[in-house]
Amino acid sequence: MDQAPARLQTTDWERETPAAPHQNLLVPDWSPAAEPLGRATILVVDHVDINRQLLKGMLKAGPYRLLEAKQPVDALAILEIEHVDLIIAELIMGDASAKTFSGLDFCRRVKANRRTRLIPILIITSVQGIDNEVAGLESGADEFLIKPLQPAVVRTRIRTMLRNKRAIDSLEEAETILFALAQTVEQRDKETGNHCQRLATLSVALGTALGLPNDDLQALHRGGFLHDIGKIAVPDSILFKRGMLNEEEWAVMRSHTWKGEDVCRRMRSLAPVLPIIRNHHEKWDGSGYPDCLAGEQIPLLARILQLADIYDALTSRRSYKSAYTAEEAVAILEKEAGMGWRDPELISVFCEMVRQPNFVANSTALFSPLAETGTESAELRSMRESLARMSREVLK
Repeated sequence: MDQAPARLQTTDWERETPAAPHQNLLVPDWSPAAEPLGRATILVVDHVDINRQLLKGMLKAGPYRLLEAKQPVDALAILEIEHVDLIIAELIMGDASAKTFSGLDFCRRVKANRRTRLIPILIITSVQGIDNEVAGLESGADEFLIKPLQPAVVRTRIRTMLRNKRAIDSLEEAETILFALAQTVEQRDKETGNHCQRLATLSVALGTALGLPNDDLQALHRGGFLHDIGKIAVPDSILFKRGMLNEEEWAVMRSHTWKGEDVCRRMRSLAPVLPIIRNHHEKWDGSGYPDCLAGEQIPLLARILQLADIYDALTSRRSYKSAYTAEEAVAILEKEAGMGWRDPELISVFCEMVRQPNFVANSTALFSPLAETGTESAELRSMRESLARMSREVLK
């Protein structure tokens, strides 16, 4: 695979987002049990005052910041403004006979919210019975304790849950860094705009049209941002080169697929994204790279993202070309399917999707840049600026 056959020479629309070169990313060994939990914030939700006081008494000697709420609606309001590490909630809130907002409803609300779904929930109740425990766990609770409570058991269970939460937080932070790095790679080239966001949206739209499960849709969304992260290892002299690449340069360019896979491989949560990163440049007839896969051998998610990638590149303006119209882009995709480069059935579904009358209007709203909508956090901007500085240092 070191020598590039002539048929693999890049076309204009395949010359994608340039990125800064970078050295290998090292992940140090670390055990969550070895790190102190610090001052964790615990939210206690119970309509009975004495119950909240008893829990506070059990936990007062621990390194915890305790928040209280009488009703689930109050707890949800607190979660909007506070960072909470653990929730302790009563199973039955208020008058059970009136079927008011219960602890189970509260669990479902918390776990349905993307911002709070990873907060562990400990359900406490005096109601005996396996059915209640099953219902609690199915609603999203992580642990279940039945009264009377043993203080030592409560404290031990809470420490364990917080330790697990700390491990999850570390994983999220690592993912955030990777995504910020991927967006830094993208933003170095002003011409590509919000290519990753558009690609993620297009891929998810096609996945939804195909009826794929949520796990696959999440992988497609992540793949939109991470598919070209391996370009951090490709020099600017190649990424920014105008004109054709020679065989040696093209071999380096192709390496961004497996190098990107290596960057993300250590994170188990990104396992479904790895085939997208590695194989989104394969071709239906086996003439793609890096593995020369053909037909159904090419992972479906990689084929989906590839179509979205090509369509966005075709319909976006570059310094070396004007933007094609949607119809022109569709015609090119259909032509490439006829040449044996693309999955013909997938092309058919994709082209039907983009031809829908409301597709352009919906896409405009979905593809609005983060900077214009104001939804990008100061923390993410700061991280991206830091990563950009790091990339410049590597270039020296």
